[in-house]
Amino acid sequence: MEKLAIVILNWNGAEMMRRFLPSVVEHSRGVATVYVADNASTDDSLALLGEEFRECRVVPLDRNWGFADGYNKALKQIEAEYYLLLNSDVEVTAGWLTPMLEFMDAHSDVAACQPKLLSFSDRGSFEYAGACGGFIDRYGYPFCRGRIFDVVERDVGQYDSRAEIMWATGAALMVRSADYWKAGGLDGRFFAHNEEIDLCWRLRLLGRKIYCIPESRVYHLGGGTLPKGNPMKTFLNFRNNLTMLYKCLPEGDLRRVMWVRWWLDYLAAAEMLLLKRSLGDFKAVWKARRAFARWKADFRADRAHIQATAAAKDIPERKPFSLLWQYYVKGKRRFSDL
Repeated sequence: MEKLAIVILNWNGAEMMRRFLPSVVEHSRGVATVYVADNASTDDSLALLGEEFRECRVVPLDRNWGFADGYNKALKQIEAEYYLLLNSDVEVTAGWLTPMLEFMDAHSDVAACQPKLLSFSDRGSFEYAGACGGFIDRYGYPFCRGRIFDVVERDVGQYDSRAEIMWATGAALMVRSADYWKAGGLDGRFFAHNEEIDLCWRLRLLGRKIYCIPESRVYHLGGGTLPKGNPMKTFLNFRNNLTMLYKCLPEGDLRRVMWVRWWLDYLAAAEMLLLKRSLGDFKAVWKARRAFARWKADFRADRAHIQATAAAKDIPERKPFSLLWQYYVKGKRRFSDL
């Protein structure tokens, strides 16, 4: 079994690989094996890998399984102590792997970690998808050290301490393979969006810890799969977030949180229609609510298993406040203000 496998999931991303894969190969050589799992691409991805990136091992998949199940299918074919799930639009830096590997080796109670995630387009700012480590509020809204809703902070070293977090970004997620499979892996039914938060919540319920290691630094382009404002992205985010809450919330919180979310989701839909003039996003929220109602029963057994095996009922990184109240009423726009 090898020590570390970096696994990049690709679907028709030849141009992204031309742009970003060289840094991954250069700065991971001798430390990790780089795999590209290909979701049945129809562009020249496989030809490119064979011609220009022969150091990378290719895991071909028979169709586009999406982000979540694509990784599950690929990782079943890779034997390594640690997996590092890496988006295809990430530029890494020299020595990026060493701090995370050393930390994981020294802390057996930690299941997963992430580096500091900075913006490729604005290199002095955090990147939306994970910044310096993720948390969620009482009602399931995710936020990060360095990003609350659409407000992304400049990086001036304010979050350069290692920190225990609720979730690590799927853009650059290092996880012990044993923990990954014990928790059940990514939920393939999600297809994409919220799948890493769902996995990390399940890991936390098993009593395992998750950290951000900011000495490790990468730059993420972001928005490569579905750009912000895409109705499909809105649909997946709402549907999957509700499903995650249903699976992972403790029994004492479930009814109230889901009731509050019913109101908040339809308020969000009204805002999208009346203020943002986005009919597509408005429809996406309604469709997401209906989709959740239709498939909720499919997750009943998952919920029962997760709750029955939970070793940790109260997770400090799931914050007890409403992020909406803190942001819109109290005007708190930075993580350090919360």
